[in-house]
Amino acid sequence: MKRALITGVTGQDGSYLAEFLLRKGYEVHGIKRRSSSFNTGRVDGIFTDLHEYGNRFFLHFGDLSDTGSLWKLLHEIKPDEVYNLAAQSHVRVSFDIPESTGDITGMGAARLLEGIKQVGLADKCRFYQASSSEMFGAAEPPQHEGTVFHPRSPYACAKLFAHWLTINYRESYNMFAVSGILFNHESPRRGETFVTRKIARAVAQIKNNLQDKVYLGNLDSKRDWGFAKEYVEAMWLMLQQETPDDYVIGTGETHTVREFVEEAFGHVNLEWEKHVAFDPRYLRPAEVDALLADPSKARRQMGWEHQTGFHELVKLMVDAEMEAIAARRAGVTPVNGLHG
Repeated sequence: MKRALITGVTGQDGSYLAEFLLRKGYEVHGIKRRSSSFNTGRVDGIFTDLHEYGNRFFLHFGDLSDTGSLWKLLHEIKPDEVYNLAAQSHVRVSFDIPESTGDITGMGAARLLEGIKQVGLADKCRFYQASSSEMFGAAEPPQHEGTVFHPRSPYACAKLFAHWLTINYRESYNMFAVSGILFNHESPRRGETFVTRKIARAVAQIKNNLQDKVYLGNLDSKRDWGFAKEYVEAMWLMLQQETPDDYVIGTGETHTVREFVEEAFGHVNLEWEKHVAFDPRYLRPAEVDALLADPSKARRQMGWEHQTGFHELVKLMVDAEMEAIAARRAGVTPVNGLHG
């Protein structure tokens, strides 16, 4: 039985990845930060669905800013695979807390990589680093593995540090260390402060007369949006290859935030212009105008392709929000946060 360790397991990607690996027969260990409130909503269903997952899922307290806790877990668990998904991942917030973003998103990867080396797992453990399309920033689209990076936020700079450090450990210590450069990937489990989930949630709230307006920033930003549940398979596939390499993961299509808004409101027969207002607070000091993946390498070498298109993704996110409101009114608590 393979053993995997996931940082950021309680997040969108971490919860989907944990479920995916458990279905593959793995023993899965996840790291969660100590908090004064419960933050395990996305993985609670794993503990209740023992028929499918068994008793092979374990949560541990730890933090990417705490070297000791990370190295201790690496020593005790001795994972075959490590997936580093944890980060301060909100791009706009990274401008407000650049030091913290650099410490968690950038140095967190350094602590893990050095820990794998120091506890004697360098030749046994395979490491996945969650890189980001934000590293491309102002680079001309479409963006592929050979595109020159031009980060435009503290978050992107921190991700770029972790990305190059992963390559450095691969080349310096012969570690099986890879980076997945994932373009925007969404789902009903996306955090509520991210624009796609914010829009989907607002649409459902407005349709149910629970709010009237949603405030957004730049509607002209273009992004390559896919379904997060499908993207975790690409993470796993990268660690199953014969040789370590880095891959761009995306759909190869780009759509504006405005298109997402139009599709979401149109799905429930609402006129978006009546409910969407501009708020300059959501603008970034340095904007990223267009991100568009060229995922041909992943398709060619791993056989990975996205299955869920843009329009289907928007609809499933809005439907999940509508179902959540109906469930709350019926007194039913959804498992894993929102279903999806």
